[in-house]
Amino acid sequence: MAPGVILRRATGADLAYVMAVEATPGHDAFINAQPREEHEAQLATPAFAYFVAEAEGDPVGFAILSDMTELRGNRCLKRLALARPGGGLGRPIFRVVTDWAFANTPAHRFWLHALHTNLRAIHLYASEGFTEEGRLRQARPREDGTRADLVLMSMLRPEWEARRAA
Repeated sequence: MAPGVILRRATGADLAYVMAVEATPGHDAFINAQPREEHEAQLATPAFAYFVAEAEGDPVGFAILSDMTELRGNRCLKRLALARPGGGLGRPIFRVVTDWAFANTPAHRFWLHALHTNLRAIHLYASEGFTEEGRLRQARPREDGTRADLVLMSMLRPEWEARRAA
């Protein structure tokens, strides 16, 4: 676990915070904001796990995991968002989320996708041991009518275990 950053399970009371972080200026270039009803539905099902990341007792971001009931050992980081990007908490939050996924689920493969233009995030994920698996070409529509590629990345349980042992 990253020092200074903790994860706690989110509740319905946290959805206002989640949605406020999603609405942070600039986030729309990299993450999809969801309507409250969609968040509520996901929060109510065991297929999703919502977390609030805290540092020094204050919320600093959130994470949403999906595929939590998938039977083949795959878990997905659907979304990770920081309240204040560039504040140095992206890596520790990402580590805590990754550790949680492997330590608390039977995940063999923890995967995510990132917009091909989100070079900062792709670099972070690669530096944390995630391997690029491929690209979903033009998978994400944009408001201007263009489409963006999604880069698929993952880490396998043996890779996570080796990194923890090192």
